[in-house]
Amino acid sequence: MAYDIKAVFFDLGNTLRILHKDADYQKEAKEKFAKLSGTDLTPDEFIEMINYRYQGYRKWCFNTEKEATEEDLFSKWLLPEYPRDEVLKNAKEMAYLYRQTEGKRLVVPSAPAVIDELKNRGYSLGIISNLVTSIEVPEWLSSSGLGSYFDPVILSCVCGLRKPGIEIFKLAEKLSGIPLSQVAFVGDNIDRDIPGSRQAGCGLNILYITPEKLSKHPMTDENRPDAVIHRLVELLELLPKVGQVNEEFMITENK
Repeated sequence: MAYDIKAVFFDLGNTLRILHKDADYQKEAKEKFAKLSGTDLTPDEFIEMINYRYQGYRKWCFNTEKEATEEDLFSKWLLPEYPRDEVLKNAKEMAYLYRQTEGKRLVVPSAPAVIDELKNRGYSLGIISNLVTSIEVPEWLSSSGLGSYFDPVILSCVCGLRKPGIEIFKLAEKLSGIPLSQVAFVGDNIDRDIPGSRQAGCGLNILYITPEKLSKHPMTDENRPDAVIHRLVELLELLPKVGQVNEEFMITENK
């Protein structure tokens, strides 16, 4: 099969960034989040309530392939009985703090070098991420010095669409001006990233996953990637130059 890949679009979580637990960091975020909300609950009680309500919201997301804005997430789903004006005013910061209660998200150590080399090889780069906060990624891109590498940067809470729905990929195609048939999409979730990118028509669907995790997720006609990498740096072997693909990484139905 001939490939003509001119762009690489990335998922974020467990692809370019990894979650690291940090008890002090998480405790501080819980306290700030609870205080900002004006709750009478303790920070731990408050987070327990939010997490329970968030599960209901997640079911709606999966069923509709849509994402709420931060304002709708908190005013309609997570804090509907709290003063609406205050919730709306603080929704963006609360979404940001809610993410921090899970831990720190740190860039994969090899990511900056891989991103820089792909750019040097002539690839256009972009991000397509399911995310409830519009603050976190722009802040990270700015502080890491990686902001100039990615265009477009598509966040589900901003556009209202989410993977595995194909519309978020079509939006990336529209904003980048690059046909999806010339896009390689890299994601870690075999049941969300790969079915979405396949159905949308991405030219190369790449699963970035550890062998141990992959062994627990059987491949089907819907979630089978075109290629699998176990280390991010392997992208440079898979995509040696624009328009070329190293077929040693390609998988068959029997793998």
